[in-house]
Amino acid sequence: MILMKLRYILILTVSSLFMFSCVSTKKFKEMQAKMQGRFDSLSAEYAKLQGELKTCNDQTASLTSKNTGLQGQVDELNKQISFLKENNTQALKSLEDMSVISGAQAESIKKSLENIGSKDAYIRDLQSAMAHKDSLNAALVNNLRGAVGSSNDSDVNIKIEKGVVFIDISDKMLFNSGSYTVSKGAKTVLAKVAAVLKNQPDVEFMVEGNTDDKKFKGGGALIDNWDLSVKRATSVVRILDKTYGIPPAKMTAAGRGEYMPLMPNDTKEGRAANRRTRIVILPLLDQFFNLLETKKG
Repeated sequence: MILMKLRYILILTVSSLFMFSCVSTKKFKEMQAKMQGRFDSLSAEYAKLQGELKTCNDQTASLTSKNTGLQGQVDELNKQISFLKENNTQALKSLEDMSVISGAQAESIKKSLENIGSKDAYIRDLQSAMAHKDSLNAALVNNLRGAVGSSNDSDVNIKIEKGVVFIDISDKMLFNSGSYTVSKGAKTVLAKVAAVLKNQPDVEFMVEGNTDDKKFKGGGALIDNWDLSVKRATSVVRILDKTYGIPPAKMTAAGRGEYMPLMPNDTKEGRAANRRTRIVILPLLDQFFNLLETKKG
């Protein structure tokens, strides 16, 4: 609807100029072509923004669905805990009133109730830690997308899957076919990614090389796609270290060859999607469990 209005305004403007200005037909056509070009540009920009909006909406819906599922599990555990608390309290009171159990047995039941209370607190702490981790991941993804926003969406993809942040960079941006030498153009993207990661001193990540299933036709020390994927990962790691100053202890280089495809390799598009270098932000499990231990203590 917006595009139709724009087209109408453009046509009306050009027609007015033609009717009330003393311009030649040639100039009119040039002006008309210029206005059409502007309209086409606005149309393309509008379509791009619509696509970006749809992607954001899809990701938001996915995260909302996952959080709803987790909340449902927590609610169910809380119901079970409340049920056990109520039953144990009533049983203890009844037994004490009847003088059927010994003092030691009553103390044992009391300790069981205390353990249930501890588990209840542990569940709340676990829920809080998970929410904290998810918020940190979301902030990191937003920073990365803001830094790499000018790159082609088909060449750089930043996403969260199962609580882990992934940065997928297509090999056509990083390497020539069969090569593990990083291209000059790719260093612009790596510089932007490195700038964000350097501002996260606690973050550790893995650079993972992936290929399609076409047999490697190179030579020298490389034997197959597995070798090529590892060399590509180490090439990226060295640039992040030597050029952009990311500490080597924060990085791991790995190669999966052709064995972790995103799509079937029976089409040109599928093979292109599988030829990628993936940066995986490793979950900080030590910090996660230390947080829980601190709260338990």
